[in-house]
Amino acid sequence: MKIKVLFFASVRDLVGDAERVVSLEDGATVTDLIAGLAAAHKRFIEMAPSLMVSVNQEYMPRDTVLNEGDEVAFIPPVSGG
Repeated sequence: MKIKVLFFASVRDLVGDAERVVSLEDGATVTDLIAGLAAAHKRFIEMAPSLMVSVNQEYMPRDTVLNEGDEVAFIPPVSGG
């Protein structure tokens, strides 16, 4: 299945894209997606625990099963003032 992945701020800088389409096995979860991204970008796994994850514009847990055409966004913590 194909899903659209969006990367924001420092995550975008790390992977080098604002978005990409990723192919996953049927039944894959957000955790599986993270593992695949970490294989290509070693620092991604270090960032992963602090990232917010949204699936189809709703914050979701990492055990969420993904479906064809889903949109997953990785959002780093924001600080400032």
